[in-house]
Amino acid sequence: MSGYVAAPAGWQRVATRGPRPFVTEELFRAPDGREVRWRSRAHRKASERLAAAADGESTWWRPRRRAWWMAVLFSAGSFCFLAGGVVSQLAPQFAAGTGVVFFVGSILFTGAAYLQYAEAVNAARELDARRRVRWRPASWEPKRIDWLASLVQFLGTLAFNVTTFTAMKHGFTTRQSNVRVWAPDAVGSVAFLVSSELAFAEVCHRWFCVRRRTLSWRIVALNLAGSVAFGISAVASYTEPATGEPLSAHIANSGTALGGLCFLLASLLLMPESANAAATQGSA
Repeated sequence: MSGYVAAPAGWQRVATRGPRPFVTEELFRAPDGREVRWRSRAHRKASERLAAAADGESTWWRPRRRAWWMAVLFSAGSFCFLAGGVVSQLAPQFAAGTGVVFFVGSILFTGAAYLQYAEAVNAARELDARRRVRWRPASWEPKRIDWLASLVQFLGTLAFNVTTFTAMKHGFTTRQSNVRVWAPDAVGSVAFLVSSELAFAEVCHRWFCVRRRTLSWRIVALNLAGSVAFGISAVASYTEPATGEPLSAHIANSGTALGGLCFLLASLLLMPESANAAATQGSA
């Protein structure tokens, strides 16, 4: 198998690597013998960096870049879940207000997730990431790990839209609460876990690795940790039919807050990653 980028005329694919069945890294050899290594995550981020450098934009303020808005929306949504989880834990009497905060956070997540999906859809199809492609709102490329990860995450955010909106209503029976609130929460949490593991594997070029000094690895590791925390929160929030109470409100709120914190840190790191990525040489 090979990646989705087309090699220039006369170039050869020397080797490929990735968590099977996906390809996340390739080695190309030019006609003059020069070798270029392509990595999928770095390739997506590279055009943003090159454009920003040409315009003299800073790392933390690039409002003309979709990648910057993606990081901002993820950060704002993450902060909503962090704040909502903390308030729910310390001041449960403000449950109505925190419900609105969670819903707003889920909408912000959805906007950011679509921008991330669009980033994958519109990645350059040639080795030179500076080559622009015609913008497309969607595509069908399930053999690409980055495309699959971003799509699954986007669908997960839609599930969170449903659960956070429904949770603002009151008067549910235990069964209705589990079906209308807990079930979409569980679906969204599973989607986030799957998406985060796919993104983690893309950076590792296999299903697991430890590269603490690598910015991209820290981002995907934080996202994976946040997804695990959200998953634990979802399990703990299941309403027991016998009591009408969640399995553990304390664990549910703590998991939400911890997940929001992990996502917030990862979202902020997206800005320097996007600014520092290179066209054919990533940090992974």
